[in-house]
Amino acid sequence: MVSFESDYIAGAHPEIIKRLTETNLEYLPGYGTDHYCESAKEKIKKAVGRDDLDVEFLVGGTQTNACIISTMLADYEGVIAAKTGHINAHESGAIEYTGHKVLALPEKEGKINAADLERFLIDFFADSSHEHMVIPGMVYISFPTEYGTLYTKKELEAISKVCREYSLPLFIDGARLGYGLMSKSNDVTIGDIAELSDVFYFGGTKVGALCGEAVVFTKNNRPKHFINSIKKRGALLAKGRLLGVQFDTLFTDDLYFKIGEHGIDMAEKMKEIFRARGYEFFIDSPTNQQFIVLENSRMEKLKEDLAFSFWEKKDETHTVVRFATSWSTTDEDLKALETALDK
Repeated sequence: MVSFESDYIAGAHPEIIKRLTETNLEYLPGYGTDHYCESAKEKIKKAVGRDDLDVEFLVGGTQTNACIISTMLADYEGVIAAKTGHINAHESGAIEYTGHKVLALPEKEGKINAADLERFLIDFFADSSHEHMVIPGMVYISFPTEYGTLYTKKELEAISKVCREYSLPLFIDGARLGYGLMSKSNDVTIGDIAELSDVFYFGGTKVGALCGEAVVFTKNNRPKHFINSIKKRGALLAKGRLLGVQFDTLFTDDLYFKIGEHGIDMAEKMKEIFRARGYEFFIDSPTNQQFIVLENSRMEKLKEDLAFSFWEKKDETHTVVRFATSWSTTDEDLKALETALDK
């Protein structure tokens, strides 16, 4: 069976496995203080084009979101996010578990817009009883979104402007950042991401690594004693080398961006396969996640040969499913997809 279930179903890019093997017997200090972590941080700064950044490594996306949000918010604050945002819909209440509420906004194709954000803030502070409510303390968005869509530079600039006006940090979840940046429809650079946000991360787990996310604080705003806070939350990896070696490899010879480009190329080929056979797309995603509407009996039949993800029910007889490509997707995988669709 060929799987398009997600972009982290395979282990890791061969170059990463190679480097982990080559460095396996080196004796290195723990908790991210080794020279591979330091090298990776410098390479990430170079990739962004700035040396005034603070970079830290965490293990997974939910852990990263919870650590960033809970350390940057005051105890009376919550985080604004799209209703469909990962922290609101698919993280099992991880943010609420830290004592902070997710303040959900309406979205369109996974994206919030600056006008809705500003309206929410105006209405909130116009309420004379707002001191009895959860104060908005941060704005969270994903690039790409949960629906594989992208914010344009203009949209990001507008959201960032509202955040500045209300002194709210803008946090960009970059779990799939590599695929977003390399999308043929994207007009946002990594420099734009760093300029317009207060914190973002390069997702590794879904972009070729075994695990790991590289968090980048962009405004000299890394929370005080951030490592202590990570440890307090049980998120400090003793063998920090595991993250350092992986990100040092990902940011050598542009491997991170090459992985993103490959995933996009495979997704574009996949779209043509579905389009040529008359399948309905639920949304026009320009990234590595493709959402297809299937009649339920057809969906069950395809499950015999293909693995893919349930996304949502469209109606009583149709279901939206997700097919994802990644660094590990091959032309042979796509050929198997064609064969299954043609049965």
